[in-house]
Amino acid sequence: MITFDAATGIFHLQGKHTSYFMQKNEQNHLFHLYWGSRLAKRLPDYVLKEIKRASYIADTDHIKEYKLERLPQEYPAFGNSDLRKPAYQLTFQNGTQISDFRYTAHEITKGKPGLEGLPSLRESDDCETLIIKLHDAYQQMDMFLFYTLYLEADIITRHIELKNTGTTAVEINQLNSACVELPSSDLDLMHLSGSWARETHIQRTPLSQLNYRVESTRGSSSHEHNPFIALMDKEATETAGSVYSMNLVYSGNFEATVDVEMQDAVRMQIGINSSLFDWQLQPGKSFVSPEAVLVYSQHGLQELTHKYHRAYQNYLLPPKFAQQERPILVNSWEACYFDLQEEALLELARSSKELGVELFVLDDGWFGHRDDTSSSLGDWFVDRQKFPQGLEHFIAQIKQIGLDFGIWVEPEMISEDSELYRQHSDWCVEVPGRLKSYSRGQFVLDLTNPAVQDYLIETLSELFQRYDIDYVKWDMNRSMTEAGSNALTSSQQKEFYHRYMLGLYRVLAKVTEEFPEILFENCAGGGGRFDPGMMYYMPQTWTSDDTDAIERLAIQEGTSLIYPTISMGAHVSQVPNHQIGRVTPLNTRGVVAMQGNFGYEMDLSALGSAEKQKIKDQIDQFKLIRSTVQLGKFYRLAVPNKENAKAWLFIDEQQVVISYVQIHAKPNSPSKRLRLIGLEPEALYQLPTGEKRYGDELMAFGLAIDTVKEDFYSQQWVLKKEEDA
Repeated sequence: MITFDAATGIFHLQGKHTSYFMQKNEQNHLFHLYWGSRLAKRLPDYVLKEIKRASYIADTDHIKEYKLERLPQEYPAFGNSDLRKPAYQLTFQNGTQISDFRYTAHEITKGKPGLEGLPSLRESDDCETLIIKLHDAYQQMDMFLFYTLYLEADIITRHIELKNTGTTAVEINQLNSACVELPSSDLDLMHLSGSWARETHIQRTPLSQLNYRVESTRGSSSHEHNPFIALMDKEATETAGSVYSMNLVYSGNFEATVDVEMQDAVRMQIGINSSLFDWQLQPGKSFVSPEAVLVYSQHGLQELTHKYHRAYQNYLLPPKFAQQERPILVNSWEACYFDLQEEALLELARSSKELGVELFVLDDGWFGHRDDTSSSLGDWFVDRQKFPQGLEHFIAQIKQIGLDFGIWVEPEMISEDSELYRQHSDWCVEVPGRLKSYSRGQFVLDLTNPAVQDYLIETLSELFQRYDIDYVKWDMNRSMTEAGSNALTSSQQKEFYHRYMLGLYRVLAKVTEEFPEILFENCAGGGGRFDPGMMYYMPQTWTSDDTDAIERLAIQEGTSLIYPTISMGAHVSQVPNHQIGRVTPLNTRGVVAMQGNFGYEMDLSALGSAEKQKIKDQIDQFKLIRSTVQLGKFYRLAVPNKENAKAWLFIDEQQVVISYVQIHAKPNSPSKRLRLIGLEPEALYQLPTGEKRYGDELMAFGLAIDTVKEDFYSQQWVLKKEEDA
């Protein structure tokens, strides 16, 4: 899997279908040679020698014409003869920022080390780790480059550890988790962008000689940009072309950059956002960067998706829930908002149970005296006016109805009108003497403060121990402003954002480890923190606060690019839609929500008998396909007009589920067919009509789409695979 040739200095990370080469030269600098489709055990030591623009001559005292700028570096430094964007930058006690790390040793081991205080992919039986040690002799610093190769998943994870072996403190200004150089800029940049209620829209931009930056400065990975970046062949499609990608296992401020330099080479990097980061590394101490996941596909976006989905489901999601079907839920939010009346909630629960729902979720408004967004965050005790006999009594009634029980919390926030604020106003994120911005009626708790972390661990543990809770929706509803801490020294204030994330991860680790049976759902105003870091602790995420079926098409398409279906929350809401007022058919809302973890955001008790029957049928249908959707293989399908329609497919050993949604109807349209992919060519599949067709026919000719005579139309097929074709 991972080999090193001492004669040439070449490292080869050879996966199932990919290869990654790098080389150390006589001066012990480390260079990137290749990342792409799998090569045999070659030793391409001619690659560096044949770079015409990079000659160098060395002797024992100095180096002449040694232009690092002209060479593809593996982890480039600041301040030497490479004037491009560095992967790291340090400031030393004498005020200089020049570093020179050279190779001293390496180790290849079975398995994978964890990252202290940070989430990361778990090890597997088929992974190996390469650890390359670099040393700066002048400043007495060690740097360790970690590469873990997962053979079957065919991915590489990377992170950096920096250790101060000197006698004075060193300031880390930047420390990216991964850097890769590609020889040509004839590529497109792909990333996922948007806003609240409009997350993860796929963006594709041709590269030119320019510096590209995808980032978050909001204190979380953000609605604006996902911590993901990819470079792809200009002709790349779902099924063809090379794609090079990075995804950061981190939930805070990040930066993903692509720099096209004057010689047309490309440098792609990802890591903590350097504009909002500094770290004082004291003598004898180490700093560990977050982990980056590197995925290469030689067969377009679909193969990229399958590699991410397989890796995250097998090695990132909490193991208990990774292969466990999710319950169908009803959430009280869009049904009731803050107007929580016990009898009305119980009626909603009874109606939901009759229709086939399995989990009842009590959303915001159950605690303190919370009647709107202006109060009570931090006061995690029940509102006795809404639940006179206590939450235990209410939960017991929900359980008696036959439903599991879930609850909403927003632990990282605090209201000015709360008992907690009156006792600990200094626990807010703030810069003393400066204005504190009040957003959504709340402040952010200072999770850099160990006392705040301990309080949350103790309070949440008491809450989850006291009540019979099966599911927790963990929300976070505002960005960070005036970022500072009363618990940090002046020299540590620039460390605030990263220390916040370390504090959050400590809280999440303690709580989820103590309550392994609870299904935790991550939420940040929807998909504002849908990232691999949160997925390590919480096996699913509320994909977006926008529940409109048509808006969800693009949101769920972008999310599906890297995150597995079983991690995506997707619900049917009532119409007119609460976010944009659109009216869509119940069938279409159901088909779209069946792309993820299915549920309802509506008052099911207020519906007429005909609509209730439709929902019951919808739930019955999802129960038949749930395993295929949540545990099967996922494909995005080509459609006749991709701007006006979306289609996707799930497949497992027993069945195939195909969904098609067309946004607008058009008059006098020709007959259209939907070609399938991923089927067994010689297998026989039974259509809903009872007809039987072979897999190769369905992939060649496809399924006939019904004539569309209305906007927001949907169609779904379930094909059963014949055992004896």
